[in-house]
Amino acid sequence: MFFIYQIIISIILLFSPLIIFFRILKNKEDKVRFKEKFCFFSKKRQSGKLIWFHGASVGEILSVIPLIHKYEKRKSITKILITSNTLSSSKVLEKYKFKKTIHQFFPIDHFYLINKFLRYWQPHIAIFIDSEIWPGMATALEKEKIPLILLNARITKRSFKKWLKFRKFSVSIFKKITVAYPQNRETKKILKELKVNKIKELGNLKLVENTHDKQDDINSKLNIQFKKYKTWVAASTHADEELFCAKSHIELKKKNKNLITIIIPRHIHRVQEIISKIKNLNLKVVTHSSKVKTLRDVDIYIVDTFGDSKKFFKISNTVLIGGTLVSKGGQNPLEAARYGAKILHGPYIDNFKDIFKLLITLKISKKITSTRQLISAITFKKDMGRAFKVKKIGVLILKKAIKELETYINNEPKKT
Repeated sequence: MFFIYQIIISIILLFSPLIIFFRILKNKEDKVRFKEKFCFFSKKRQSGKLIWFHGASVGEILSVIPLIHKYEKRKSITKILITSNTLSSSKVLEKYKFKKTIHQFFPIDHFYLINKFLRYWQPHIAIFIDSEIWPGMATALEKEKIPLILLNARITKRSFKKWLKFRKFSVSIFKKITVAYPQNRETKKILKELKVNKIKELGNLKLVENTHDKQDDINSKLNIQFKKYKTWVAASTHADEELFCAKSHIELKKKNKNLITIIIPRHIHRVQEIISKIKNLNLKVVTHSSKVKTLRDVDIYIVDTFGDSKKFFKISNTVLIGGTLVSKGGQNPLEAARYGAKILHGPYIDNFKDIFKLLITLKISKKITSTRQLISAITFKKDMGRAFKVKKIGVLILKKAIKELETYINNEPKKT
């Protein structure tokens, strides 16, 4: 089965220049650095111990930033390599002024490329985040006797069904994981089904606050403007959710004249489509990138830049989580919760079921299904007690994660 998998990857590799070209046109790929996916590296590998973190995109990478800060101070670690698949994640990492940490794009999972990747970087340990399991890379890591850690592991029922279609092959890949740390009970059960050798519970790393982020504040002049208004945020929204929020804004503004609704789309390339739909409702729309000097008469403020969500969570008291009103399974609500926001969500929360359950228990989150429910649930008062509850749990999880990873980071390589 692995041979067939590599044939499929080889075919994809043949067509990859065309795929990359169209992705560049859609602004989904770096015009220069895309070559890293073919192992034309833009950074040099220094001598010494290198630890490697890999996550698919923004959310996965941000979840390990507190760990990166800890390991940046560790003298025994010479370099920290972070890889990811998306342009947005590379943009977010540019905002952190790390000294030891570098970013490269993850290579295509072809045996030639992954072997070239490992020969060049020679990682001491590979820490993959969330649901990032690549058969080619997992096989090569095992061969090189490099520990593969699946940190903050999350396998959804949907992806589990896909793995089960090739059960024998899937089990053979998951057995190559040295240790997995599931972020929820559902994932723990799935990892057991897939015969992962070692499974230990830590909790969800996304509960950990990034206290080192000094870029959480919006521009002071813009902040002065926003203080004149009542605001609420719709974060990581998908198609149709923006229109739902815009219609809610119209009703909410009948009682709150000085109101601005802030929308942060999940995919920035949809911004023009969103603007055209909202303008049909006769609402004034501005974008964050336009750097407007005044918010007078603005109805909808669209954040169309990478990595700025936190800034708006900080100034707003209510956050509606996108992907929960449409059948997408929901996005992660923890970042907003850490800033003391009241969390609102729709019925589709399968991706983060355990997290929403925790937030509901802590009286931080509430389910809504209609504009009427949304309007009645929105609050303009910040409650930092919510933030404290989340922070307390996050501190404990970070301590446990560092303690667990110490064994693998401190061990000497077992290469023959």
